[in-house]
Amino acid sequence: MADGPAVEILADAGYQGLGAQAGGRVVTPPHRKFKRQAPDWYEEMYERQRKAHSSRRIRVEHGIAHLKNWRALARHLGRREHMSDTTQAVAALLSHQQTADLTPARPM
Repeated sequence: MADGPAVEILADAGYQGLGAQAGGRVVTPPHRKFKRQAPDWYEEMYERQRKAHSSRRIRVEHGIAHLKNWRALARHLGRREHMSDTTQAVAALLSHQQTADLTPARPM
Protein backbone atom coordinates (compact mmCIF):
# COMPACT_ATOMS: atom_id res chain seq x y z
CA MET A 1 0.00 0.00 0.00
CA ALA A 2 2.99 2.31 0.56
CA ASP A 3 3.87 2.19 -3.16
CA GLY A 4 0.57 3.68 -4.37
CA PRO A 5 -0.20 7.28 -5.28
CA ALA A 6 0.33 10.00 -2.68
CA VAL A 7 -3.28 10.26 -1.50
CA GLU A 8 -4.47 11.17 1.98
CA ILE A 9 -7.35 8.98 3.14
CA LEU A 10 -9.66 10.45 5.78
CA ALA A 11 -10.98 7.51 7.81
CA ASP A 12 -13.11 7.16 10.90
CA ALA A 13 -11.98 5.74 14.24
CA GLY A 14 -12.63 2.18 13.08
CA TYR A 15 -9.48 2.37 10.97
CA GLN A 16 -7.10 3.54 13.72
CA GLY A 17 -3.77 1.80 13.38
CA LEU A 18 -4.05 1.47 9.61
CA GLY A 19 -2.04 4.69 9.18
CA ALA A 20 1.14 2.97 10.37
CA GLN A 21 0.64 0.15 7.86
CA ALA A 22 -0.11 2.57 5.01
CA GLY A 23 2.86 4.84 5.48
CA GLY A 24 0.86 7.55 7.26
CA ARG A 25 -1.58 8.12 4.40
CA VAL A 26 -4.63 7.03 6.38
CA VAL A 27 -5.66 9.85 8.71
CA THR A 28 -7.93 8.89 11.61
CA PRO A 29 -9.25 10.89 14.56
CA PRO A 30 -6.73 11.29 17.38
CA HIS A 31 -6.39 8.38 19.78
CA ARG A 32 -7.21 9.28 23.39
CA LYS A 33 -4.00 8.97 25.42
CA PHE A 34 -5.60 9.39 28.87
CA LYS A 35 -8.58 7.29 29.89
CA ARG A 36 -9.00 8.93 33.30
CA GLN A 37 -7.94 12.18 34.93
CA ALA A 38 -6.64 13.80 31.77
CA PRO A 39 -5.03 17.22 32.25
CA ASP A 40 -7.16 20.18 31.16
CA TRP A 41 -4.66 21.13 28.44
CA TYR A 42 -4.93 17.62 26.97
CA GLU A 43 -8.74 17.67 26.86
CA GLU A 44 -8.72 21.01 25.01
CA MET A 45 -6.08 19.81 22.53
CA TYR A 46 -7.87 16.49 21.98
CA GLU A 47 -11.21 18.19 21.29
CA ARG A 48 -9.60 20.65 18.83
CA GLN A 49 -7.89 17.83 16.92
CA ARG A 50 -11.04 15.70 16.90
CA LYS A 51 -13.17 18.60 15.65
CA ALA A 52 -10.62 19.48 12.93
CA HIS A 53 -10.63 15.88 11.68
CA SER A 54 -14.41 15.71 11.84
CA SER A 55 -14.74 18.97 9.89
CA ARG A 56 -12.62 17.55 7.07
CA ARG A 57 -14.24 14.11 7.14
CA ILE A 58 -17.83 15.40 6.94
CA ARG A 59 -17.34 15.97 3.20
CA VAL A 60 -16.44 12.31 2.80
CA GLU A 61 -19.46 11.18 4.84
CA HIS A 62 -21.84 13.39 2.87
CA GLY A 63 -20.42 12.10 -0.42
CA ILE A 64 -20.88 8.48 0.64
CA ALA A 65 -24.41 9.18 1.90
CA HIS A 66 -25.31 10.99 -1.32
CA LEU A 67 -24.15 8.05 -3.43
CA LYS A 68 -26.04 5.57 -1.24
CA ASN A 69 -29.28 7.38 -2.10
CA TRP A 70 -29.04 5.69 -5.49
CA ARG A 71 -30.62 2.24 -5.29
CA ALA A 72 -27.98 0.80 -7.63
CA LEU A 73 -25.32 1.47 -4.99
CA ALA A 74 -27.36 0.96 -1.83
CA ARG A 75 -28.32 -2.60 -2.78
CA HIS A 76 -25.83 -3.67 -5.42
CA LEU A 77 -26.88 -7.15 -6.49
CA GLY A 78 -24.80 -7.33 -9.65
CA ARG A 79 -21.35 -8.69 -10.25
CA ARG A 80 -18.45 -7.10 -8.40
CA GLU A 81 -16.60 -6.53 -11.66
CA HIS A 82 -19.31 -4.07 -12.74
CA MET A 83 -19.41 -2.09 -9.47
CA SER A 84 -16.80 0.45 -10.60
CA ASP A 85 -18.77 1.08 -13.81
CA THR A 86 -21.96 1.57 -11.81
CA THR A 87 -20.21 3.94 -9.39
CA GLN A 88 -18.77 6.00 -12.25
CA ALA A 89 -22.18 6.20 -13.93
CA VAL A 90 -23.88 7.38 -10.73
CA ALA A 91 -21.09 9.90 -10.08
CA ALA A 92 -21.49 11.26 -13.63
CA LEU A 93 -25.25 11.59 -13.15
CA LEU A 94 -24.76 13.38 -9.84
CA SER A 95 -22.22 15.72 -11.38
CA HIS A 96 -24.58 16.50 -14.24
CA GLN A 97 -27.48 17.03 -11.81
CA GLN A 98 -25.45 19.40 -9.62
CA THR A 99 -24.30 21.37 -12.66
CA ALA A 100 -27.91 21.64 -13.84
CA ASP A 101 -28.97 22.85 -10.39
CA LEU A 102 -26.40 25.66 -10.56
CA THR A 103 -27.50 26.83 -14.01
CA PRO A 104 -30.22 29.51 -13.76
CA ALA A 105 -33.51 28.64 -15.39
CA ARG A 106 -34.22 30.38 -18.70
CA PRO A 107 -37.22 32.72 -18.71
CA MET A 108 -39.97 31.70 -21.13
